[in-house]
Amino acid sequence: LGDIALGPMPAETLDRLAALGDRAVWVHGNCEREMITAFDGGDVPGPNGADAAASAGLIGRAHRDRLDGLPLTVTLDIDGLGPTLFCHASPRRDDEMLLVDSPPERWAAALDGVDAGVVVCGHTHMPFDRLTAGRRVVNPSSVGMPYGHPGAGWALLGPDVTLRRTMYDARAAAEIIGASRHPGGQQWAAEYVLNRYSDTEALEAFTAIARDQP
Repeated sequence: LGDIALGPMPAETLDRLAALGDRAVWVHGNCEREMITAFDGGDVPGPNGADAAASAGLIGRAHRDRLDGLPLTVTLDIDGLGPTLFCHASPRRDDEMLLVDSPPERWAAALDGVDAGVVVCGHTHMPFDRLTAGRRVVNPSSVGMPYGHPGAGWALLGPDVTLRRTMYDARAAAEIIGASRHPGGQQWAAEYVLNRYSDTEALEAFTAIARDQP
């Protein structure tokens, strides 16, 4: 669901996913777009600029081109759910801040023209499963940077939707990340692997961002 590679181990992550072949279907997120911009020598405005540049410096041309070819959305027919649209933030933008409590009119505008009855998105890294604008919208959270809960967040789709969480050894992961070639690997591990932002903290921050978006 996007935000695949920005972080301390981008090449390793991309290689692991690529090894899955057709078993893995990817879409791009804002972080992929920002990493491509940084790789190509452009400036990335906003809070992700430094991280995008650091991560872009750890991938090769083949990685960059793989990210550049990813679609904004993919629709798959899921057993029991029917046509299901996958995107990063929304079907129309890779950075639109849509939250579990976003106003109905905002959801309706973002999902306008979507034929699929189920939409699966990421971006906020917070799990939810709700009905809005006549569609079921699911956010499975995040594996590498979840907010509001420990462990790797994901969802099992078909014949229904089940939000899942897989626990792992956070300290062992933090040691590996801290020893990576990323200049801020230790800080990243401390902030996003060993530390956990609460759902309240994340919602407050994301709500402020959503308020400023057109």
